[in-house]
Order: sequence, then structure tokens, then C-alpha cells
Amino acid sequence: MLPVTELIASLDDPARAVLERCRARTLELVPDAVEGISYGLPALLHRGKGLVAVAVTKAGYSLYPFSGQVISALADDLGDVARSKGAVQFTDARPLPPAALDALVLARRAEIDSQSLASRGET
Repeated sequence: MLPVTELIASLDDPARAVLERCRARTLELVPDAVEGISYGLPALLHRGKGLVAVAVTKAGYSLYPFSGQVISALADDLGDVARSKGAVQFTDARPLPPAALDALVLARRAEIDSQSLASRGET
């Protein structure tokens, strides 16, 4: 099994459904994303870099876009979604709005693409 698929399969609902929704939506937005490991977390990768991971925590869930800059840049879009320097937190009672997930995934994809172009000297 692949890391994200294996993680989701190991969970009970509602966590299984939450992580599956995040995985499915991320793949809709970034169809070439692949499962892998980033910073020790089962994650979806884009161009070999961590795109997004979602972890089950004691308090609910944490979504990691692997970029503090993405979280900072989207502060207004995230509204009152709880966040730290590297993650956004949500619960079953206070779910992550679909628009916030989309914004995080798309901003991280753009950041990875930009870094990839810069590393090839194509800015």
C-alpha cells in the first residue's frame, strides 16, 4: 500500500472520511501528485516535494502544506481557522472550509512550481 492510502485505511470514521476527502480533493487540484513521505509524514508530493499532509491529532486534525510562507500568505483567506507556523488545525466540529483547503493546496503547488523553475534558471 501507499503511505497515505495505508494511513487512511487504518483509521475509523470520522477521521477516515476527513482524510479521504482531503486526499481526493488534493488529487483533483493536482492530478500528478503522488503518495510518499515528507518530514516523516504520509503525504502527497508534487515534483518530489511535500505538497500536503493531514495528521490525526489529540485535538482533531493538522494539515501541513510544508510551508510557513504559504500559511502566512493565506492568513486572510484562512479567517478564523486555527493555525501555527507550519500547520492549520481543525476538528470535526469546526472543519476546514473547502475553499481554505483549495487555497492551501494551490498555493503550495505554485510555490513548488516556482522553486522548480528557479532551480532550473527559468524564473
